[in-house]
Amino acid sequence: MTNKLFCFGIGFSARLVADQLAADGWQIAGTTRTAEKAERLEQQGYEAVLFDDNHPIKDIKAALNGVTHVLISTPPGGDGDPVIKHHGVDLAALPEGTWIGYLSTTGVYGDRDGGEVTEDDALMPTGKRGRRRVAAEKAWFDLGQRHGLCVQSFRLAGIYGPGRNALETVKSGRARRIVKPGQVFSRIHVHDIAQTVLASIKHPNCGAAYNVCDDDAAPPQDVIAHACGLLGVDPPPLQDFATAKLSPMAASFYEDNKRVINTRIKQELGVKLRYPDYQAGLLALYDEMNDRKDRQ
Repeated sequence: MTNKLFCFGIGFSARLVADQLAADGWQIAGTTRTAEKAERLEQQGYEAVLFDDNHPIKDIKAALNGVTHVLISTPPGGDGDPVIKHHGVDLAALPEGTWIGYLSTTGVYGDRDGGEVTEDDALMPTGKRGRRRVAAEKAWFDLGQRHGLCVQSFRLAGIYGPGRNALETVKSGRARRIVKPGQVFSRIHVHDIAQTVLASIKHPNCGAAYNVCDDDAAPPQDVIAHACGLLGVDPPPLQDFATAKLSPMAASFYEDNKRVINTRIKQELGVKLRYPDYQAGLLALYDEMNDRKDRQ
């Protein structure tokens, strides 16, 4: 029997998982918000259906036909997780043991004043988005326990990768070096997200949560400075967080300060990070950018 992955949201991270499984002969299906994106996915050999917070899938039985694995990358809203809200009952009817992966966030841990957090630590989110993620995780784990589904949660740190990284921020002229003393962020390259999810599919541990981050929680101003060094441009001036004019959304990212520990994905899933720190990740992206230029 051919394995089939259904993605609720074929976005930046889920798309890479889907592409790699498709290369291994899997069938891929999933949701998108617009007819244009659905058409592009269909042209690439994927089954695509429309879905968003306010519009459930019209023929969910047909969409889930033959599905063996489910990956959820859609964020929760004010009414909770949209997938469970609209299609929890449909997913509950999948065969017992069906693998379900939920892409969550390290924001579930809240602020630890620069301290370390592991998957065994309490979830103490500081903001609205973090609280929604905690509720969504609980809803998915509860669904799995009630209906015999193999649910795992992947708590992702700050995601970067091709087209979405500090190099692009510097090139666009939007880079800022905001300094909040002692502040660090954990990060993860999208390729390492994909390999972690794929490792879980091969070696599932029902009910497990995984911190998905690199080995080097670092101050954000250092990442921008490194990107500027690779590009050969002067870094923007340092700005004090206390006086910097930030949007409420941008300022909210500085509410949490923690070092996320990733030991479990290494020991339990055998993950060897392709990009263990931001220096390795940005260098690879810089080389890829130059390779594209050479081919043009």
